[in-house]
Amino acid sequence: MRSKGCLLAVLALSLPLAAQDPVKVDPKHYKVEFENSDVRVLRITYGAGEKSVMHEHPNAVAVFLTDQKVRFTFPDGKTEDLPSKAGETRWTAGGKHLPENTGSKRMELVLVELKK
Repeated sequence: MRSKGCLLAVLALSLPLAAQDPVKVDPKHYKVEFENSDVRVLRITYGAGEKSVMHEHPNAVAVFLTDQKVRFTFPDGKTEDLPSKAGETRWTAGGKHLPENTGSKRMELVLVELKK
């Protein structure tokens, strides 16, 4: 019976890890610039070759401040390369991913997360 209790405790503790807030799990790359009841605005910066950890965002609008080459790894292991140009704006559907700057230069963007 004791092992069942331990297993339940481990499962309960791992559930919050499934929906990780990037500001909490990766503060090196994610900084809150503004927040209210409707939006949270993040400044995201990665050096060349840097990557994050698996985390999650709600629906958002991304504004790219630099040219960038990014590879996203998803929970199922699939990857997608999404290059962007400085000045470009893009809708991003909410979900989990692990981003990596595959470019040779620092990248920066502003992400406006929608709360409703």
